[in-house]
Amino acid sequence: MIEANDGPVVTIEGKTVIMAGSNNYLGLTTHPKVKEAAMNAVMKYGSGNSGSRYLNGTLDLHVQLEERLAKFVGKEAALIFSTGYQTNQGVIATLVQKGDYVISDKENHASIVVGTLIVKGGGGELLRFKHNDMDDLERLLSKTPKHAGKLIVVDGVFSMSGDIVDLPRLVDIAEHYNARIMVDDAHGLGVLGKGGRGTASYFGLDDKVDLIMGTFSKSFASLGGFVAGERKVIEYIKHHSQALIFSASPTPAAVAAVLAALEIIEQEPERIQRLHYNSEKIRQGLQSLGFNVISGKTAIVPVIIGDDMKTFIFWKELFDAGVFVNAVISPAVPQGMQLIRTSFMATHEESHLDQILDAFSKVGRKLGVIH
Repeated sequence: MIEANDGPVVTIEGKTVIMAGSNNYLGLTTHPKVKEAAMNAVMKYGSGNSGSRYLNGTLDLHVQLEERLAKFVGKEAALIFSTGYQTNQGVIATLVQKGDYVISDKENHASIVVGTLIVKGGGGELLRFKHNDMDDLERLLSKTPKHAGKLIVVDGVFSMSGDIVDLPRLVDIAEHYNARIMVDDAHGLGVLGKGGRGTASYFGLDDKVDLIMGTFSKSFASLGGFVAGERKVIEYIKHHSQALIFSASPTPAAVAAVLAALEIIEQEPERIQRLHYNSEKIRQGLQSLGFNVISGKTAIVPVIIGDDMKTFIFWKELFDAGVFVNAVISPAVPQGMQLIRTSFMATHEESHLDQILDAFSKVGRKLGVIH
């Protein structure tokens, strides 16, 4: 239980530890401008909206944020939801109808899984391909009817492994089989691409991805989610998604915080550069120590332990050494891939990173994970 939060350092049950397990990638949750924007919004609008977007719940802040997000990711329009989970569920279940196909990576986020299961329950067809295996994706698509509607849904950055989707190959396959693409970029926005614009931008494929989904609980330092795409598609979702229609709208403080965070991201690109420096220092440092680290280019640096109990013990030893990380076991990851998930912020200082590596070195040798 976190009792105080200063970004890279937190207090848990009276113990001060370095936070190396947060998705606060750009370190903006404690930024003075973000906090001030949230407080000012509460003073102007109150603590909540007490209704859905269809009733009394639409503020000028909501509209302003949707316009800014659409411009940021290079799409015609955007629509914000109260949570990221709700966004995926509400978009997928709304767009894919009876007789249509939704094709999903087997390691997609749980919110995508729920959305695809709703599709299946409503008479749509669900196909799942092996993780980031474009040959398997093509094999499945080759068996679908030529004129059926098809939506491929993938994470841009996979939350446990930090893998980046093979988007160039996926785009080629989608075009060949006349399928649309939706990318969940919760862990890519603010991290990858030009100015943090995400996975599509990272590959230079902004105009090839039909829908970009994002959350506000990572780089945007708040709570909620959004989807951006062609205006007529966004309007359709707005008027047909039950997850949007029957939910209270995002609070004024949450929306104002995102607007402030987005402004900082656009004005301070050096934060993204620092984030990559920090992540790469840890990644290379852990590999040099002999740990089995999943290679990547994101803020997520997973260390494979390979056993449930040893993973939990490793987590506790790190915590006692003053470092908080996340222990991840099956079914969140396959058997044999149990791991310590570390993730980093632009606001981690050199001393924090050195302490993290030192703690990993001592615990790794103590438990026989490295020698």
